[in-house]
Amino acid sequence: MRHQVRGNSLGRSASHRNAMLSNMAISLLIHKQIKTTEAKAKEARRLVERLITYGKKDTTHARRLAFAILRDKKATAALFDEIAPVYATRQGGYTRMIKLGFRPNDTAKIVLLQLVDFFGEETKKDKKKAGDKKTSVKPAAVKKTKDAVKESVAEAPAEEIEAAEPAEAPETTPGAPAEDAEVVEEKPEE
Repeated sequence: MRHQVRGNSLGRSASHRNAMLSNMAISLLIHKQIKTTEAKAKEARRLVERLITYGKKDTTHARRLAFAILRDKKATAALFDEIAPVYATRQGGYTRMIKLGFRPNDTAKIVLLQLVDFFGEETKKDKKKAGDKKTSVKPAAVKKTKDAVKESVAEAPAEEIEAAEPAEAPETTPGAPAEDAEVVEEKPEE
């Protein structure tokens, strides 16, 4: 009987499983998404959700608990400085799993495990704001700026041509030193 047996052993010893889940959590916190098998993703999700809850508390004790699991300063800093403030008002469900199909060689189910608000769908408010930004520029103003650019481009080459014409250069024979240049005599090596 398997009374109160929680989690999947994933066919690994406890130390191997803990190390693997820690590495997956580090990758997820740094890169914000990872691609893995469904069974591993379900276990990593449990760990990452708990770590983000520690991050929301932001106490010394919570930092130590998170570091005890992660053993990585960069990931712990990312958790407390970047990720936890984004989820300050969210009460859970910090990750999502997107099914990608089956792996060709062993037909294992592959999923994309993501942090929700970092790869979220645009909300209606976001779309509306983006739409307002696009329509805020009037077509007449755009036409005026295009005309101004064309005029400045048309005027520029004539001025550049006049400035680029050199004054009469002194005539010299090829290979002969110029009159102003210093002639340095090389001493033969002894």
